Amino acid sequence: MDLSSFEKIIKIKFNNQDLLQQALVHRSYLNENPDFHLKDNERLEFLGDAVLEMVVTEYIYQNYPNSEGELTNWRAALVNAKMLAKIAQRLSVNDYLFLSYGEAKDTGRARQYILADALEALIGAIYLDQGYEKVSQFIKRNILKELPQIIKQKLYQDPKSRFQEQAQDRVGITPAYEVLKEWGPDHAKSFIIGVYLEKELVAQGQGVSKQEAQERAAQAALEKKEWN
Repeated sequence: MDLSSFEKIIKIKFNNQDLLQQALVHRSYLNENPDFHLKDNERLEFLGDAVLEMVVTEYIYQNYPNSEGELTNWRAALVNAKMLAKIAQRLSVNDYLFLSYGEAKDTGRARQYILADALEALIGAIYLDQGYEKVSQFIKRNILKELPQIIKQKLYQDPKSRFQEQAQDRVGITPAYEVLKEWGPDHAKSFIIGVYLEKELVAQGQGVSKQEAQERAAQAALEKKEWN
């Protein structure tokens, strides 16, 4: 695959093209192509995860005088799988991944983690190929630019906390959660939970735990009320 178009998107010209390519190789691809000349991206991901955390930590420490707890929450919101997958999509990483036929068809939650892992692997590859300063610039240009929005919209809080804060501020009501439906055996239950403002059923969420269903209900409620 010619990755020159991808290099233009990420604004980095690699010295070692194999490093760039390896960052995009999911292990499923090697299962179908065992003779491929490169290994999968998991070791690069391991490295990139550490580099990303270092650059983000250094940046927020130097630029924000907030408490350790706040900085930790901001960093977590910035480097979680959902955020990294969103950034990977924006950089068109999905168009250049080396995936098995089965993985290529799956566009659900599993793809989100594949994209997030590939972005971390790409960061590891940039670090090895270009050094710390270049990878810092890449992270600031593509990832740290999300931080002001995270802080402004309080995206570092979980949806339940955000919805409760908004509900109390706007209408003076503390949300309540109720299980509307549950099914499945004890080891594999599923739940639908509704979030209420007094008698008003604002939204519902489904999950494999009550906590997950509540989080999804709260996120749906934030969107329905346009309180994001």
